[in-house]
Amino acid sequence: MVVCVCNAIRERELRDVARNGELRSAKAAYAQLGRKPKCGQCLSFARNIISDAAATA
Repeated sequence: MVVCVCNAIRERELRDVARNGELRSAKAAYAQLGRKPKCGQCLSFARNIISDAAATA
């Protein structure tokens, strides 16, 4: 599923970054992927995905 349309970031990419790093914020995950949030509408959903992936890692 596409999480961020502006940057074409998929849920799988966010989960991989969250599992492989010590990230706790969406902005840090986006930076890890080499991107920046643009409109910001995806940040709350991205935070949920990152916290879920970190909890299961």
